[in-house]
Amino acid sequence: MMLRAGLTGGIASGKSTVGKNFARLGARVIDADAVVAALYRTGEAGYRAIVSRYGEDVLRSDGEIDRARLSAVALATGESAAELNALIHPLVIAEEARMIREDENSATDGIVIVEATLLLESGGRERYERIIVVDLDPETQLERAVLRGLDREEALRRIARQISREERLRHADYVIDNRGTPRETLEQTCEVYAKLEADLRDMKEAAAR
Repeated sequence: MMLRAGLTGGIASGKSTVGKNFARLGARVIDADAVVAALYRTGEAGYRAIVSRYGEDVLRSDGEIDRARLSAVALATGESAAELNALIHPLVIAEEARMIREDENSATDGIVIVEATLLLESGGRERYERIIVVDLDPETQLERAVLRGLDREEALRRIARQISREERLRHADYVIDNRGTPRETLEQTCEVYAKLEADLRDMKEAAAR
């Protein structure tokens, strides 16, 4: 039996770091960004969908998708961003579901965690038994996004396109506050993982009754 959990948070909240911590603790972690990258490879479903919608202007000279150029075109407005998400999200969700089924078909029990920025926006509350939110106050979030190289205005636009912090927290089963040190974040991640293990035990006991 597998417990399926979704891991989310705003941009620059530290989801990837928390995801790596979960992987070290023993979880099977699926990175939605890596799934998108695989789908964007030449000939894959995402690639075909992108070229069909946006044409070859979003391709590099080697024929691969130029993600910076695609972002400039497809994420220019809230409406265009929603159109891209509607095009790609179903493909990403289907691939994540396939990967989870592979884990569920294995002989071992465990915890599978899907890490995605727009997890709740794409209906993740219904797909996972538990939702984990990596939380950060907006000021620190913006500061860290800029430190990572994002233009301030672009960071603000991306933050505005995501659901609010309050709405994200409303859906959370577990929250990891990432304002502190890496050690503090790791300690919280360990605490949440122990709770997920307990949740999995409860699921197995309920199934055995």
